[in-house]
Amino acid sequence: MNAYQNDIDAIRALKATHGAPWDAIDPESAARMRAQNRFRTGLEIAQYTADIMRRDMAEYDTDPSAYTQSLGVWHGFIGQQKLISIKKHLKSTKGRYLYLSGWMVAALRSEFGPLPDQSMHEKTSVPALIEELYTFLRQADARELDLLFAKLDAARAAGDETAAEFVRSQIDNFQTHVVPIIADIDAGFGNPEATYLLAKKMIEAGACAIQIENQVSDEKQCGHQDGKVTVPHEDFIAKLTAVRYAFLELGIDNGIIVARTDSLGAGLTQKLAVTREPGDLGDRYNSFLDTEEISRAELGNGDVVIARGDTLLRPKRLASNLFQFRPGTGEERVVLDCVTSLRNGADLLWIETEKPHIDQIAGMVDAIRAEIPDAKLVYNNSPSFNWTLNFRQQAYDLLEREGADVSAYDRSDLMSAEYDDTDLGRLADEKIRTFQRDGSARAGIFHHLITLPTYHTAALSTDDLAKGYFGDDGMLAYVRGVQRREIREGIATVKHQNMAGSDLGDSHKEYFAGEAALKAGGVHNTMNQFG
Repeated sequence: MNAYQNDIDAIRALKATHGAPWDAIDPESAARMRAQNRFRTGLEIAQYTADIMRRDMAEYDTDPSAYTQSLGVWHGFIGQQKLISIKKHLKSTKGRYLYLSGWMVAALRSEFGPLPDQSMHEKTSVPALIEELYTFLRQADARELDLLFAKLDAARAAGDETAAEFVRSQIDNFQTHVVPIIADIDAGFGNPEATYLLAKKMIEAGACAIQIENQVSDEKQCGHQDGKVTVPHEDFIAKLTAVRYAFLELGIDNGIIVARTDSLGAGLTQKLAVTREPGDLGDRYNSFLDTEEISRAELGNGDVVIARGDTLLRPKRLASNLFQFRPGTGEERVVLDCVTSLRNGADLLWIETEKPHIDQIAGMVDAIRAEIPDAKLVYNNSPSFNWTLNFRQQAYDLLEREGADVSAYDRSDLMSAEYDDTDLGRLADEKIRTFQRDGSARAGIFHHLITLPTYHTAALSTDDLAKGYFGDDGMLAYVRGVQRREIREGIATVKHQNMAGSDLGDSHKEYFAGEAALKAGGVHNTMNQFG
């Protein structure tokens, strides 16, 4: 007896108790609708996906080759197509997540129009996108199961019980498109209460993992831009705690918090940390400030000073009223940030770097793991990095250290296409190809993501089509560059009516009205041209 049949039997028994008023109800149709709507609420999704992430984290602890991945998406349809593609090509969604990027929400989903990544967009846009993503993923489940139900009906009509049994097993073992989303809450959109309120909305929409960064909320910057301002640890801990309370209030006891530090590229702080005794957390934060020793006689009007024993230190304050850190302290501050976050409720770390360099990342992770042995990273394989240039530079430096002849290469012009098919170019490309595997093995990276890939792919594919369609190729640009590829590569969107739910609607019409149903998928539907 399988789960699908169990559901049919349960509904058949329920129908029997209601008698004649339920004569129009077909138990198998109701069972199909239940199977197509496995997740009733966002909290069910949050719990289901949190369990997945926790299992994946435990597996990574024993096997660093079991790292996980995601791509950033900015619309439910894009997320849906990504998961359909994963299931089609890789047969399993295991270890594959979605990433919700605050940058893309700001750039693509704000009612103000395109905005920079500075937390100026409506914070409600974030839970709205989470809900949208899961709506599209659940629709992908419904669509794929509807196709299986059609196969089951066809096998029965043909009297092929072997085929029917095979399809029933596919229905029972169906793998959902619903996967974990790591969702960006930026710097929390305000004080800890604001962070808590937004985190609740995100969790209720289905988020099992919330990523929060240690920048100030009112001056938050993109992680790869200048002018980043961090907050003292106590301020950040309050927001980590607020997110944990949100998870606990909603019953997602194993929700995941990703604590991001921007200290590597942040040279400024908005305020001095509170310190109660030498060597405490606040004192350590302040110890990284760029200061000058002064005497009491040198105190000026409105000066802020730090007393260390008998010494007075005046932090260098900018015209913006921000204080600056000493140059070269970034990595040490990152390590302190990460250890502190893990000791105060975070589950995973995110270190925002200025380049993709495994040795640099590993150096910081080694220092963190000296205190927290199972520390794990979420790492941004960012499009803000020039991957080709960075890895050709690394390849050049490696070849030079090994004594190879690098005279044929101009290190200042390594982006040149003439290097594509050279030893250096091939070495760099291989390092890029294995970056995720190598980073997970050496630098503790549990999850690799690309924040903005579908922003770039949408622009690139649109440029390709516009160039040809409005040029000499005309309609051939679409047929050759899009539709013909969709057909030959089995892209589901070639039947766009089916993708949008037309066949699902036909099934429901038949459930509700029987032979009287007016269906769209008849012989005159032009989608039949695609087989």
